[in-house]
Amino acid sequence: MFRTIRTSDPRFEKDNLRIVTVKSSALKGRGDITLYVPPDRKPDIPVVLLLHGVYGSHWSWSLGGGVHLTAQRMIESGEIQPMVLAMPSDGLWGDGSGYLPHLMADYETWIVKEVPEAVKIIVKEATDQSPFFISGLSMGGFGALRLGGKYAAFFQGISAHSAITNFEQMGQFVEETLAEYNVETQNYSAAGALIGKDLPPLRFDCGLSDPLLDANRTLHDQLVSFGISHRYEEFEGGHEWAYWEEHVKDSLRFFDAILAKK
Repeated sequence: MFRTIRTSDPRFEKDNLRIVTVKSSALKGRGDITLYVPPDRKPDIPVVLLLHGVYGSHWSWSLGGGVHLTAQRMIESGEIQPMVLAMPSDGLWGDGSGYLPHLMADYETWIVKEVPEAVKIIVKEATDQSPFFISGLSMGGFGALRLGGKYAAFFQGISAHSAITNFEQMGQFVEETLAEYNVETQNYSAAGALIGKDLPPLRFDCGLSDPLLDANRTLHDQLVSFGISHRYEEFEGGHEWAYWEEHVKDSLRFFDAILAKK
């Protein structure tokens, strides 16, 4: 799938983080992925795709929120089983690509097709039988909800934090106009991707001081009205790393519980 693939030298890696750069057909250029690879691994290890928000990149979840250290502590305590965290760049278009299929580059295919394949190349315990999950924050929450719903047959669970719930909300955060996204439709929404699908387990949460709180409540109400099973939670906090650093634990516990039921 990749003409070239480069990984960080193990001599210089730290805290079980590994950096990968591949030549992506979807991006029509190179794409970066930060991987958290737990030291205790078995074949068919679970993989969690963690999507970052606007202004960020592949390093955001680890070096902005320390998620790899959180996951390691939870694994060591037995709270969750070992799982790989795959944290890709969104493709670095403008302030944020939205993880959408633009006409000139397909940031959706990059996430759902190429990133999983890169993980399986780099981590030998990640296989075609590995369960894949998806989560994210803000723009990444939008990506997780929309892509998790659209590719419901691939993902075993979906979780989102402080999510943008429709494309138009990107305008609150980015410098680019929505027209500049050059996408086929501007009707992209989380509800549209989730309603009418045979979904895997789904959860999302939002902070009580978050500007996206009303949008998340609306999405919750829409899902309830259509009888779609899900868990929605609200916590103290805003649209900030302190909130995401704490509540990414809820995503990891949620995914672990899905694995335990299987």
